[in-house]
Amino acid sequence: MEQPNLSYIHSMSGGDKAFEKKLIDIIKKEFPEEKQVYFDNIAAENFKEAAENVHKLKHKISILGLVKSYEIAVDYEHNLLENSIEGKADFESILQLITDFLKSL
Repeated sequence: MEQPNLSYIHSMSGGDKAFEKKLIDIIKKEFPEEKQVYFDNIAAENFKEAAENVHKLKHKISILGLVKSYEIAVDYEHNLLENSIEGKADFESILQLITDFLKSL
């Protein structure tokens, strides 16, 4: 499986370390909150709301350089809108991968 990275953040920053730190700090703050709301909606079988959560999380997936994972999230979001949880395990493994990565920063 692909690994999260900071390549996109580095390319956006133009070498501005303060900007990079600010963006990483925002992700580290928002990601766990958005992830928890997603899990709450899945547990309650609120699939439309969960699809909205996946939509928001896709942006962080993209920022962290996870191209294939982004596509998995797109498919899963679509499935949730169809009241299907196909792709749930793959998506949640991506969330865990990002969680572990953010803890390492």
